[in-house]
Amino acid sequence: MNSIDIFEAARPRLLGLAYRILGSRADAEDAVQDTFVKWQEADQKAIETPAAWLTTACTRRCLDLLKAAHRKRVDYVGAWLPEPIHTASEDNAEEKLALTSSLTTAFLLMLERLTPKERAAYLLHEIFGQPYEEVAETLDMQEAAARKLVSRAKSNIGVQKSRHQTPRERQDELLSAFHAAIHGGNIAGLSSLLSADVRLTADGGGKVATVLGVLAGKETVVAFIADRLTEYWAHYTWEIAEINGGRGIVLRGEDENDIAASVSFGYDGDGNVNDIFIVRNPDKLTHLGDAAVH
Repeated sequence: MNSIDIFEAARPRLLGLAYRILGSRADAEDAVQDTFVKWQEADQKAIETPAAWLTTACTRRCLDLLKAAHRKRVDYVGAWLPEPIHTASEDNAEEKLALTSSLTTAFLLMLERLTPKERAAYLLHEIFGQPYEEVAETLDMQEAAARKLVSRAKSNIGVQKSRHQTPRERQDELLSAFHAAIHGGNIAGLSSLLSADVRLTADGGGKVATVLGVLAGKETVVAFIADRLTEYWAHYTWEIAEINGGRGIVLRGEDENDIAASVSFGYDGDGNVNDIFIVRNPDKLTHLGDAAVH
């Protein structure tokens, strides 16, 4: 394999890692491209394990970008949500499902609780299966320190809860109920699938009108859907899609290329919806139709 073939073979994994660290496909693509440039400039003959070298270079670039992203979020208008991405669903192997579960919006928001290095260490070890020795080398620290980072990360996020796999049938039942609520006024059917403490979070980035705060509690969320969304969303075309590792909705305007919003969901251990995530920021919807992230 020549140098370009080696990089292209690693690209899907690098993109998946970068997206999980940064929460933005656009930034992840930049990180991967910067890694490619660095790879082309490197003395490749002296690199014994190209995959490990590329992972290290990409991770370190992501950590640099993450610092800049956090500074920008200080001035972000309203709630911030990760950029929605299309995810593949054709492979149901257990390891693929486990990998996909780390792409859910709920899980990515859990990662926001961590420091940048905690996030990177956790993802490298727990999601991508790197041994602690390689994690330590990537993050330029002792192995004991890398182990502590992963341990702290695991204690700071509810891993089992956040990566719970809700059956596809249950997700489809929710989508049908949501559609019936918006277009048919059947709010009761949707309400029965929501947890008592369900939250609705909308990200408009200050560029489009949307609710600024997080709506919490079934009564409040159901009222918002019945009183506001049934009016605002009735004229959109609905498209069922695989979004961030689960069944979601893409709302399109009259122009099929005009994506008005994406909707994804979080579920509790009983299969009830405990989070509704709506992204309306147009900048975050640009890449929704791109190739799937793994």
